[in-house]
Amino acid sequence: MVRSRGRPSLGRQRIEIRPIENGGRRQVTFSKRRHGLFKKASELSTLCGASVAVVAFSTAGNVFAFGEPTVDAVLRRFDPLHPVAADDGAALAPAPAGGGDAAPPGDDKELDVLRRAADQTKEQVTAEQARMRDVGDKITQAMAAAGKRFWWEADVEALGEAELPEFARALERLRDSVRRHADALLSTAALPQPPQQQQQEEVPELDVSDYSF
Repeated sequence: MVRSRGRPSLGRQRIEIRPIENGGRRQVTFSKRRHGLFKKASELSTLCGASVAVVAFSTAGNVFAFGEPTVDAVLRRFDPLHPVAADDGAALAPAPAGGGDAAPPGDDKELDVLRRAADQTKEQVTAEQARMRDVGDKITQAMAAAGKRFWWEADVEALGEAELPEFARALERLRDSVRRHADALLSTAALPQPPQQQQQEEVPELDVSDYSF
């Protein structure tokens, strides 16, 4: 008698990629995917020694950039008139053909575009840093208004669309850190140790002040 093995598996299915209509969900997804994208870019640079620059613009016009060694250093590699220094972690740009000091004919316009793009990126990064400071201030205000001591106790109802994604990311980082700390405690407790070594093998306390928005 042949026994039924249950419902047949559908196997791996392709997940349809389409725009997210819900604004709040779209912001959270953008924040999570952007973090993953930057992490992959960092891993690529570490594993392969590649110079990487990633710039992402949200639908609200906010800019987020990641560069290894820096976004500016990577962009400047394409500008033979302003090669990066050796200590920037990137190779010098090649000299123009023929050994002259001037760029090849027709390249001036392209170089101007690259320089403007680099300047614009710097301005956008500065604006993003200011935005994050503003987000931090609003979360601190929400925490104080609720009479709480720690930032993760802030009233999420008092946060706006710009603060919620960053607040969620900070909570995720804190959760992961607490989980790693708990795993370390469990691993240490599970290992038999002589009495004289018990005090030396203690796991350092978790400093929650290191994990903020």
